[in-house]
Amino acid sequence: MRSVVRSLRHLRRFSQHHAERHSSASRLIRQQNALIMCSSTSRSLSMLRCSGEINRFASPGLELMRSMFSTVAADSVKDMGRGGPMVEYERRIASGELVDGDSFQLDTIQQLQRLYEELIENEEDCQLDRYKSSEKSGRSRWLWSRLIPQPSTHAPVKGLYLYGGVGTGKTMLMDLFYEQLPSNWRKKRIHFHDFMLNVHSRLQMHKGVSDPLDVVAAEISDEAIILCLDEFMVTDVADAMILNRLFRQLFSKGVILVSTSNRAPDKLYEGGLQRDLFLPFIDTLKERCIAHPIGSAIDYRQLGSAEQGFYFIGKHYSTLLKQKLQSLIGDEEPSPQTVEVIMGRKLLVPLGANGCAYFPFEDLCDRPLGAADYFGLFKKFHTLALDGVPRFGSTNRTAAYRFVTLVDVMYENKARLLCTAEAGPIELFENIVTVAEAHKFSPRSSRSQKSDDTDLCVDNELGFAKDRTISRLTEINSREYLEDFEARLQQQQPQPLQGVDSADVVPV
Repeated sequence: MRSVVRSLRHLRRFSQHHAERHSSASRLIRQQNALIMCSSTSRSLSMLRCSGEINRFASPGLELMRSMFSTVAADSVKDMGRGGPMVEYERRIASGELVDGDSFQLDTIQQLQRLYEELIENEEDCQLDRYKSSEKSGRSRWLWSRLIPQPSTHAPVKGLYLYGGVGTGKTMLMDLFYEQLPSNWRKKRIHFHDFMLNVHSRLQMHKGVSDPLDVVAAEISDEAIILCLDEFMVTDVADAMILNRLFRQLFSKGVILVSTSNRAPDKLYEGGLQRDLFLPFIDTLKERCIAHPIGSAIDYRQLGSAEQGFYFIGKHYSTLLKQKLQSLIGDEEPSPQTVEVIMGRKLLVPLGANGCAYFPFEDLCDRPLGAADYFGLFKKFHTLALDGVPRFGSTNRTAAYRFVTLVDVMYENKARLLCTAEAGPIELFENIVTVAEAHKFSPRSSRSQKSDDTDLCVDNELGFAKDRTISRLTEINSREYLEDFEARLQQQQPQPLQGVDSADVVPV
């Protein structure tokens, strides 16, 4: 029986190798033929034009063929001459889309360029082409692997783990890298919160299987070999307990991770429950990814001009907040609505209409809600009016965590925020400190301690996350962000009918 299984395995490998070689050769031949045919067609047309015979032979069919060959050749040349993230980064700076990069960003884009070139060079070994990958689903592949155990297939290319402070451009650089990858590759870009929600949903779906995590890993690797995760931050004990096994299996199936984070690998889940069980994941991460720090003295999110139009400081602005929201809604009357979120959960919206939703702070951040609920909310609403954001400290630490998650999800979905708050973004979190920051406080006498703020919250994860939240709140309230939001909203709305009466047009 073993000899039969071994023979089948060798036969399958030989067939796959032969198919891959044939497909690669065919693609190269098609590109060469396209260039030859285009060149030949162009020369023929040039000869006809020079001899004055072009008008006699030209026809719509001939012109269509000429256009088709030109397009195919141009695409072939474009694919073969793709420059990668470095070229695109320099183009955006030259065009004024980006400000001149600092040395930290340039160092990071070089790392991304190196990774890009390694992926191009190892495209076949990494099985990046989605059209060459197996059509079997993750579950069927899992069943097949139980019949014939498969060897580990770690990718020959290591991933990249970018970490550093807020506003340094990590997400922008990762997205720039992702956009330069060929469209036919198996790739996915997703926020870490959303990724973990998806993992838990899949685990629930495969609940009856003996090892559902193996099935989930197989499904994810079938969909994406290059996995780009934004804002890698572990705060949930349930996530922490499955990450090591999940990523060990993903890496063994050839997945290449590219991620951004505010924390260095060794600082992930610092101070978390049962962290000793999480430590093997850090070793796995460092083994399969190159950890690259990115720092900058510039917070690029705060380079825009901050506005005060949608951020009201003071409880007495609640009425103004609702009036502002109504002006955005228009003539429609807001009413209570129900939003369906993941795994059958439902979220009650106190008031909603025309893509705008209103919530008291307590309803969104003082109740047992999480990223799944917030993602469900912003799938239906593009604008959130949040009333009564408090200062954060030890007495409302859980609400602070939820608010951080809410802002992350809002930012990821490019939503608009209106809010009333007790203080500005920086002051909201001034009582949240890390352990290192707490140690810097000088000892005080018992008399002075009585006058100190007793609501000080020492929390490493929250202390690191607050800077990102402050930065994002500032950007969300900037003129540039709001103008970009309005432009995207106009594109999503139906265009007016053609043939408008000139009397209705207002001269500029």
